[in-house]
Amino acid sequence: MTTNVGTIDRILRAALGAGLLYLAFFSGLPAFDSTVLKYGAAIVGAVMLIVAATRVCPIYSIFGFKTCRP
Repeated sequence: MTTNVGTIDRILRAALGAGLLYLAFFSGLPAFDSTVLKYGAAIVGAVMLIVAATRVCPIYSIFGFKTCRP
């Protein structure tokens, strides 16, 4: 697969993914006591980190978007 995630997009995805994982497991906020919200945030955060690491977003591929330079 070709890369379709640019540098700024990667940084934002990595920060958001790390933030979601922190909120899900270490924040202690009452909102994340719910199992659905806790593991939902963890899954979304992990996917964001994987996309940031691989620079390939399947949703971008489906719609033909690219945020990286040619």
